[in-house]
Amino acid sequence: MPRQPDAAHARPDGVDDATVEATGTFGEAFEWIVRARGALYTFHQEMGRADLLVGEGIDKLREAGQDELADELETTWLGRNAIQDRWTFEIVEDFDRTYFDVATDCERRVREQLVEGRHHVHEAEMKAARRQDGPTGD
Repeated sequence: MPRQPDAAHARPDGVDDATVEATGTFGEAFEWIVRARGALYTFHQEMGRADLLVGEGIDKLREAGQDELADELETTWLGRNAIQDRWTFEIVEDFDRTYFDVATDCERRVREQLVEGRHHVHEAEMKAARRQDGPTGD
């Protein structure tokens, strides 16, 4: 006999399959947005590390007596904007304010209005349908 989802993930009374599936789709979309945001933070951190290394390289050029090239790189490369008028922290902040915060609110509203705020109802039902009584795999 298939198991039932735990209470935190159970389908609320009166919620149909189409609603659970739609809610699950929004949840999956939000998970992809979270991943994209993570990639953006990775970009932010990688660019920051690269800029620190450029600074170290400039210092090493100066130690090697290559002041003219060090001056040029300090002016053209060190601390340069990643895109027009923006360092990467500003890109991350703009993304959060413009898109991520709105997506977070919308995904939460979908869950609150349709499945009593529960997370992963669709996935919990998939898990329950695929598991039989017996070993839990823990």
